Amino acid sequence: MSISVHTNKSALVALQNLNKTNDELSDVQNRINTGLSIATAKDNASVWSIAQGQRADIGALAAVKMSLDRAQSIAEVSMAAGESISDLLVQLKEKVVSSQDPSLDVSSRTALDADFKSILRQIAQVGQNASFDGADILDGTTTSIRFLANADANAYITLSGQDMSLGGAIITMGATSSITTVTLAQTALTQLDVSIGNVNQALGALGAQAKQIENHNKFVSKLTDVLQAGIGNLVDADVAKESAHLQALQVQQQLGAQALSIANQAPQIILSLFK
Repeated sequence: MSISVHTNKSALVALQNLNKTNDELSDVQNRINTGLSIATAKDNASVWSIAQGQRADIGALAAVKMSLDRAQSIAEVSMAAGESISDLLVQLKEKVVSSQDPSLDVSSRTALDADFKSILRQIAQVGQNASFDGADILDGTTTSIRFLANADANAYITLSGQDMSLGGAIITMGATSSITTVTLAQTALTQLDVSIGNVNQALGALGAQAKQIENHNKFVSKLTDVLQAGIGNLVDADVAKESAHLQALQVQQQLGAQALSIANQAPQIILSLFK
């Protein structure tokens, strides 16, 4: 190889190798800093695009889970209220049966009727206050509520309304029902037996829907975890491996700098030819 004062081929080669090492070192440091082997589209456009699509699905599933959490809360509040109404109906039956005793005097019957109407008012209050985030499926104003079930927002889970207001389809006794006479008490007992059966059936339906919502909510959580793990498989960096690579590149960088320094000194040999 000829010696020239204009072109130092050895230095150019050493510089190219050093620049290559510096570029690799920068990439490894970025992977270690971010924890990602593919942080931008420049790193790997196709894989980055796939990962971004999965991240979008995870974001959508977060909205689905929020909707299902709300559904679950509404169902739990409604079930608690429905169980309270069922307990109150059991208390009503005691009053109604007691009022059918023909030996009762007027004052005793009036006292029983007062207790009876007080419990009726409690039932009405429970149904009207079984609300979560503005939604009440027991007061008769809501037939059903739909909640998101998938990330595409084209599937739903429905929570059906159960009208437990007085004088409705489930609780047939009206707010003005009375047990001041044996005849009225007999009528009330018939209505009460039907109402107890209706309430228990409504609670069963509500419980089944609540269980469906709970199970689907768990599925959405698991699906989110699986998608997150899938993204990690695509773009996460192996930090231990990158750490070992970093040390190797640092050694290569130092050797490359020394090689460039040696190559830069080569033209100095020309001076010795003219001594």
